[in-house]
Amino acid sequence: MNEEDTIAAVASPPGGALRAIVRISGPGVAGCLQACLRADADRSAGWTLTGPPRVIPGQLRLGSPLGDVPCDVYYWPGPRSFTRQTVAEIHMLGAPPLVDAALRAVCAAGARLAQPGEFTLRAFLAGRIDLTQAEAVLGIIDARDRVQLDSALQQLAGGLARPLDRLRESLLDLLADLEAGLDFVDEDIQFLDEAELQTRLADAAQQIQALETQVVGRSERGEVFRIALVGWPNVGKSSLWNALVGESAAIVADAAGTTRDYLTRRVTIGGLDCLLIDTAGIAPHSLDGIQAQAQKLGARQAARADLQVWCLDGTRPLNAQERADMSAVRSSRVLCVLTKTDQPTVTDGYQEAIRTSSRTGAGLDELKEAMAAALLADSDAESSVVIGTLLRCRESLRTAAASLQQACELAGAGLGEEIVAAEIRRTLDQLGQVVGAVYTDDILDRVFSRFCLGK
Repeated sequence: MNEEDTIAAVASPPGGALRAIVRISGPGVAGCLQACLRADADRSAGWTLTGPPRVIPGQLRLGSPLGDVPCDVYYWPGPRSFTRQTVAEIHMLGAPPLVDAALRAVCAAGARLAQPGEFTLRAFLAGRIDLTQAEAVLGIIDARDRVQLDSALQQLAGGLARPLDRLRESLLDLLADLEAGLDFVDEDIQFLDEAELQTRLADAAQQIQALETQVVGRSERGEVFRIALVGWPNVGKSSLWNALVGESAAIVADAAGTTRDYLTRRVTIGGLDCLLIDTAGIAPHSLDGIQAQAQKLGARQAARADLQVWCLDGTRPLNAQERADMSAVRSSRVLCVLTKTDQPTVTDGYQEAIRTSSRTGAGLDELKEAMAAALLADSDAESSVVIGTLLRCRESLRTAAASLQQACELAGAGLGEEIVAAEIRRTLDQLGQVVGAVYTDDILDRVFSRFCLGK
C-alpha cells in the first residue's frame, strides 16, 4: 500500500443512526474537501493552513437527486493528527444512502477506499503508537464487557509497552558500553568491568523473567467468566439457571437427579460476558453409572469456574453435610443463594444467602449484581484480541529470555564481550518485535487485517 495515497472510509458502525462519520487521511485531504464541501470563503480557506484542529460547518455536495446535506468537518492539519497526516472527519446524518453517497463523492475527488486497519497502520508507521497499542485499538472495538474494555484501554495507554521500553533502554545502554569498549580494545580504557557486566545482565534477566511470567499468566486466563450453579439435588439449580438464561432450556422435575449432564449458555450479567453452567446435584451418597459420571463432570466444571453459586433449598433447614460443604467452600469465589422463597421458607442458617424465586423472579436482579461484583473484585479477564497480543509477546519474550540467559552464561565464563554483545542484540530484536520497533510484513498483515475499514 502507498502511504502517500489519500484514503477514506466510513468510521462509524454500519446501519442507520443519528450520525455517521466518513474519515479521510493523506496529503490530498484539502483537495477532497474543497471539491465536496460548500463552506463560506473564510472557513474553506482553512483547508490549506496549518494550525490547531478545528471544526468547520458546511454543506456536503452530493449532487442530484440528494442535493446538499449539512455536515460538520473535524479537521486536523498534519502532523497534529493520529496518522501524522492531514486528517478530516465528516460528521453527517447517518442514513446509509447519504453516507454511501458521501464516501463515493470523497473517492471521486481523489481519495481511495482504505484497506482494513489502514488508518491505524499509518499511525503505527508514523510512530504515533506501537504494535501492542495498535492491537489494543482493535481490543477496544471488540470488547464485550467492562473488564475487556478496561484491559484494552490499559494496553492502549502503554501498560505493556512501558516496561518493555524500559528494559530495551537498559539493554541498549549496556550494549553501547560494550561496543565502546570493543572500539577501544587496544587502548588502556575500561568502559565496563566484568562484575558490572554480570550484574547488569542479571538485572535485565530478572526484569524479562518477570515480564514473561506476567504475560504467560494473563494469556492463560479466559475471555469469558464461568459461573457454575452447584448444590445438592432438587434444590432448584436448573430452575434458577432457566430464570437467569431467560428460557426453559434445562429440564425441571420434582424428582431429584434430573440433571445428568451439565448445561451451558452464554449470557451477559452486569455488563460482563459470562458462561452460565448448570451442574448435576452433589449426591449425599455414592452413585454408580451415569449419575456418578455426571457428578464428576459437575465437580470438574465447578472447580474451573470463576464463580460458584451455591443453591440452598429455602423450604427446609440445612442438614449437617450441607453445613460442612458450605464451611469448606466459603471464599470470594462463592455466592450462597436461597431458592424457592415464594414458598414458606426456613430462615435458620441462611443469613448470608441471597433470597431468590425462579417462579416470581424475586431476587434475581440482586443476584446478578452480586455475581458481577464478585467477578469484578477478582478479575483479570482479557479480550480475545488482548490475549492474541499476549500470546505473540509470550513467544518473543521466551526467545529474548533465552538469548539473555545465554549472554549471562557467556559473560560468566569470560568468553568475550563480542559474543555477549551478539546475544544482547538478539534479545533486543525479539523485544523490538513485541512493540513493532522490529517488524516484518507478515506480522503487520496478521495484526491489521483483523480491523474494519474505518479504523
